[in-house]
Amino acid sequence: MVIDVDICGLKIGDRHPVQLMGAINLSRESFYKPSVVDQESVLDTALRMVNEGASIIDVGARSTWPLAKSITKEEERALLMPVLEELQDNVEAVISVDTMFADIAEEALKLDVDIINDVSGFTADSRMVEVVAEYSCPAVVMASKKIPGDPLGMYSIMNSLESIIKKAEAKGIDNDQLILDPAIGKWVAEKESIYDFETIDDFECLKIFGKPLLSAISRKSFIGAVLGKPAEDRLFGTLAATAIVVYKGAHIIRTHDVGQTMDVVRVANAVRSMQSIVKEDRFEVTLLDIKHPQDSVFAMRSVGTTETGCNIMKNKTVNRVMRINNLTTTEALIIKQEILARGGDAALSRDAVSHEIEYTDLIVTGTLLQIERLVTKLRGQARNLPVVANMIEEALERQIDLEYRYSRET
Repeated sequence: MVIDVDICGLKIGDRHPVQLMGAINLSRESFYKPSVVDQESVLDTALRMVNEGASIIDVGARSTWPLAKSITKEEERALLMPVLEELQDNVEAVISVDTMFADIAEEALKLDVDIINDVSGFTADSRMVEVVAEYSCPAVVMASKKIPGDPLGMYSIMNSLESIIKKAEAKGIDNDQLILDPAIGKWVAEKESIYDFETIDDFECLKIFGKPLLSAISRKSFIGAVLGKPAEDRLFGTLAATAIVVYKGAHIIRTHDVGQTMDVVRVANAVRSMQSIVKEDRFEVTLLDIKHPQDSVFAMRSVGTTETGCNIMKNKTVNRVMRINNLTTTEALIIKQEILARGGDAALSRDAVSHEIEYTDLIVTGTLLQIERLVTKLRGQARNLPVVANMIEEALERQIDLEYRYSRET
């Protein structure tokens, strides 16, 4: 489905410009010290961000950096509330408060704050989901299971977001008002950079939920891991990653550097293509972009398919095309025959079909299920076909192996 929602008067979705969320950080414990804003400078900072293109201002007083010193809720409240009061009538932007605690969120909402940004995804405080439901306010929810950002790997992220969505639905929260954040960054000690590389690379998989997507990647540790630079020197790396997530579907970018981000976002958004969708009367036809079998599981769950049905269907929903080089003509013809018998197909040289050449390359196409069955069959064949079967299987495994996909010399 095409994302097209109204959040606090902002048009957010695939057909609209990407919105920028300017991050104002009141916490001196932050990993990026230049992002910390004194209370006396908050209004000037917010006005500058709006002038540079931010439509949302996100204010937080508690650092979520794992190494940061913790502060009390009373300290968080004392920092936040005067700033929120000052911003509310003086800035032409949607105001978001970054907090994990229901009582602070409720107090902020009474000051007419527009959005709650909960990096714990309703897990830190069980009352948060109730407050959001009671006030019918939009909420940013970050992928979390037990603590903020703890899912490791894209499908752990997607599972946690699916659970958060169900929790919100159970409380009657309008799903059009949920904004999903996949938790890019080193939120827990065991989260290595390759997990963030995967999330960015597969960001389009999140579109399966049909919700606005937020990306918060500004100057984070995975950029430092690539560049070997401190947070102060990660702007260009941040902009590169920002362009990728916008191209792959992000609708909101949370950033410390609004002015520098604007041009990058506009170009990446212009290059991003629209999902194919047709509507007529009560009907709607959408072409789904299924990258991995697990993507289709989330899609099938959304229409009520059982877990058994999802497991049966998932490897039928993804097609793979592979090239196999330097086969003998006989080996190529056997592979073509076997994949045809399983519903796939193969292409090879015309001269190989007539046995006018000894060796040929082969293009094989089929669903994952068809190719898996081909592998099983080839293992029982003569010649070098068992070797080819093992190579096909390894090629498929490498496609989902994070170490293989992202570990390289820099």
